[in-house]
Amino acid sequence: MQLAAIGLIFTSTDEAPMGVFDNINPDFSDTTSKSSSTPGGTSGKADFSDVEAGASSEAPAAPTGGQTYTVKSGDSLSKIAKHIYGDASKWHRIYDANKDKIKNPDLIYPGQEFTIPE
Repeated sequence: MQLAAIGLIFTSTDEAPMGVFDNINPDFSDTTSKSSSTPGGTSGKADFSDVEAGASSEAPAAPTGGQTYTVKSGDSLSKIAKHIYGDASKWHRIYDANKDKIKNPDLIYPGQEFTIPE
């Protein structure tokens, strides 16, 4: 049988597969492994006993009334809120409580002291 496609002629017989993937075994029973996924080439469960957590799963402690924060170089209201509340989007709380000290929430300066509301 001959097939014409875009000016090319392909020849096929009933014995030869037409596609590249016709001879693939979908259950992978014809594959073998020569490597191991565990260290040292031994089989069994992976050992995670030396893994240490990089972050705490506990939320930061809630601020107490009357707490103050002194601005350090590199701080922003969102960074302070992330540190205090665990949520950077709560920077408005700090801004609202310190409007008398903050003319522009994008411009805070080292040494400024802010009252931190609960």
